[in-house]
Amino acid sequence: MGGASGPPRASLRADRPRRLLPMIIGAALFMQTLDSNVIAIALPTMAQSLGEDPVTLNIAITAYLLAAAIFLPISTWVADRFGAKTVFRVAIFGFALSSLLCGLSQDLWQLVGARMVQGISGAMMLPVGRLVVLRNVPKSELVNAMSYLTIPALLGPILGPPLGGFIVTHLSWRWIFFINVPVGVIGIGLATLYVPDVREESVDRLDLRGFFLAAFGLGGLVYGFDSLGHPGLPPLVIAALLAGGALSCLLYVLHSRRTPDAILDLSLLAIRTFRASAVGGLFSRLILGAAPFLVALLLQLGFGLSAFQAGLLTFTSAIGAIIVKATAPAIIRRLGFRTVLIANALAVAATSAAYALLDAGTSHWILVIALLVGGFFRSLQFTTLNAIAYADVPPERMSRASSFSSMFQQLAQSLGIGLAAAVISIARGWNGRTIASATDIAAAFPIVAIISLVGLFYFVRLPLDAAAHVAGRR
Repeated sequence: MGGASGPPRASLRADRPRRLLPMIIGAALFMQTLDSNVIAIALPTMAQSLGEDPVTLNIAITAYLLAAAIFLPISTWVADRFGAKTVFRVAIFGFALSSLLCGLSQDLWQLVGARMVQGISGAMMLPVGRLVVLRNVPKSELVNAMSYLTIPALLGPILGPPLGGFIVTHLSWRWIFFINVPVGVIGIGLATLYVPDVREESVDRLDLRGFFLAAFGLGGLVYGFDSLGHPGLPPLVIAALLAGGALSCLLYVLHSRRTPDAILDLSLLAIRTFRASAVGGLFSRLILGAAPFLVALLLQLGFGLSAFQAGLLTFTSAIGAIIVKATAPAIIRRLGFRTVLIANALAVAATSAAYALLDAGTSHWILVIALLVGGFFRSLQFTTLNAIAYADVPPERMSRASSFSSMFQQLAQSLGIGLAAAVISIARGWNGRTIASATDIAAAFPIVAIISLVGLFYFVRLPLDAAAHVAGRR
């Protein structure tokens, strides 16, 4: 009797680290997701503290997104080369340290440098954490395990705006970064105890030439585009950034055609559903990046609300996103991917453009409904694009497709914010104002919405039964 009870207890103890693993990874990702949703609300207060224009300070967001986009493609290679446990701990340490440096920043460029380190660290955390879970959790437990990794994506947008608004209003904006430090220390300790050291026995060589060409190309285009309408750089410098970025991207395309192990597999774009998600989705995701940035500026600079009041209002967008989690499968199954992508792209553009009609006298209930509906449609588009992305990608190319798609998503968000900031700056200059008004900010909503409709060109070319096996349709 006594001897028979031994093995189950031992098995339970052995299973405990495996069961804790998704929660540890999820907690680290929550730190990253919360941070990205806090900073948009804090921007106006941060700008005042640092003596900068709130619109110019958008570079603190785009710097993070750009750094993440550049380093995402090499994250799994680094994990295979140096071990997932080591890379994951270094990524948490880098995120916590860069958060501390963000909080201690005394000017714009110190903040931008620290945010870029944050972006690099964040780019390593998500893919490496997901890799650890996929390689250590049995398939029978994979659904439950992956749910822990989606919780941060749900809770970050909900808790981020009100928490960030409360901290900025009642404490100091620097604490939105300082709170990551103790969380990071705990995360490193738990990762040391429970995260296994996953690595590949043999690793392909890293495509360094392709990495640098892609990095210079994306960096030049995004930073040059972000600088349009800002007085900080001379026009010739901006033109050189854009031209250099475009040239680097062209050279990368030529390089990838003759390099079998190129860091970004452009041949994936030959898959129609993947191309619709990546390229067509890039235009749709412009709004996903621009909307939180614009709404935070509109409510605070345009309507005079405090950061806490703005945070309480904007978190209703996340409630709309949660409703999508329950309804999206049924909507896609009923209508199909092509119909949803086309109709919802129009709905996203219409609801986002309608934000330009809001003013300081608008009832808070109307604001809540507008943000809730907008959050619903944006989240539905995001979910649909993610679901169709891998529908026709062969299993052996899934890892490269995941990196490529993640890079496009980060790039689209940074371009969306840069586009919105450029429109505000141009509108402000056109109207002869030194500080952006509600009218200047509102002008960006319809312009970004119209540009997002370019994605329809890719959606309408999908067949009616595109990815029907993923949608659950006959």
